[in-house]
Amino acid sequence: MEVKADKSEMTADDTITFTVNVKNTGKVDGAEVVQLYVSDLKSSLPRPLKELKGFDKVFLKAGESKDVTITIDQSALSFFDPVKHDWVAEPGEFEVLVGSSSSDIRTTAKFTLR
Repeated sequence: MEVKADKSEMTADDTITFTVNVKNTGKVDGAEVVQLYVSDLKSSLPRPLKELKGFDKVFLKAGESKDVTITIDQSALSFFDPVKHDWVAEPGEFEVLVGSSSSDIRTTAKFTLR
């Protein structure tokens, strides 16, 4: 499983889309929930290591594979600043972590907010 971003940088009024291919390697039909977490690599305030920002459930027949896409915008990168009393998205480097749960991360990618 590899996550691909449609760009490596985004601006405040932009979006970024991540795509991951999911394959059912089993012999029976099944489902998987793809979860996308974001980590701010350098924040001025303490933030969680992983923040869930998108998910999608995909149903797959045995041996089938599908692309799952999740798009985020600046609001997914924002946090509430108690000093400013407003939501803030700080420019810098971010990492997306994709997996079936927060403890089962299977692939990562980095991008920059300008």
